[in-house]
Amino acid sequence: MESTVKITAAEVNKLRQATGAGMMDCKKALVEAGGDFDKAIEVLRKKGQKVAEKRADRESSEGAAVAKVNADQTKGVAIVLGCETDFVGKNENFLKLANQLGELALNFDSKDAFLASDFDGMTVADKLVEQTGVIGEKLDINAFEVIEAPYVGSYVHINKIAALVGLSAKVDNAETLVKDAAMQVASMGATTLSYKDFDPAYIASETEARIAVIEKDNEELARLGKTLKNVPKYISMAQLTPEVLAQAEEDAKSELKAEGKPEQIWDRILPGKMERFISDNTTLDQEQCLLDQKFIKDEKKTVAEYVKTYGDVEISGFKRASVG
Repeated sequence: MESTVKITAAEVNKLRQATGAGMMDCKKALVEAGGDFDKAIEVLRKKGQKVAEKRADRESSEGAAVAKVNADQTKGVAIVLGCETDFVGKNENFLKLANQLGELALNFDSKDAFLASDFDGMTVADKLVEQTGVIGEKLDINAFEVIEAPYVGSYVHINKIAALVGLSAKVDNAETLVKDAAMQVASMGATTLSYKDFDPAYIASETEARIAVIEKDNEELARLGKTLKNVPKYISMAQLTPEVLAQAEEDAKSELKAEGKPEQIWDRILPGKMERFISDNTTLDQEQCLLDQKFIKDEKKTVAEYVKTYGDVEISGFKRASVG
């Protein structure tokens, strides 16, 4: 029966365009389906299911990150289409699929709704299964992040990190501000907006852990006769109460007095000392809080200070999705 079915090159090409499958796989599927196009798609889908079942325990730790923003720039989505190897993750057709899925994802607020949505006559979930059969690697949506704000922008770093940033208002040159902020999110990996978002218990446990690490490092440095690292008492601005800052200022004045510095020049020296004290005792904020990080394009400013240069606007939120 199969040998009597005549399959044309045009039919094979049509199936390739629809599924992305290889020429021989498409021809075999059409032969098996007796030339029926829809049945041939089903044949390929079943092949994909078999491949997907075999590769279910594989890690889809490579892939592509994409970010999309709607036309009026009030909503953005970032997704990661995962695969097993970097070779596939850089493939032109794979990147095309990732971008198509990103555009579709803009219409949804959750990963589940997105996976259940229609993609060329099948669900996104089924499309992933189909393409698993085509590509031969497990495909999955490893990240799905959405943000809505009066103004939203994005940045994607070499298809590996996608960042979204929302602003509280659209201001002059908002596109520059939002892109710079998204680049900051992508490159510096903040986990929260401000130190005010931290739970006190988390700060306490993190302080204890960080001090323990530095003290252990200092034991080795002392053994080698090298300069010891400063052991901070604090790691977040949340701990620097007015009383703590007042005491730090008194300690700084005592140092200046002990150094024999004339009291009339203390006012010129104290701001720098206090700035250094705050910097030394807010390491957690500088690592994890977007607004408290040093701005990558001008390390003399924090991100919060940079945002202020644009007037009456704030960063209302951000999202980050990365491969691996």
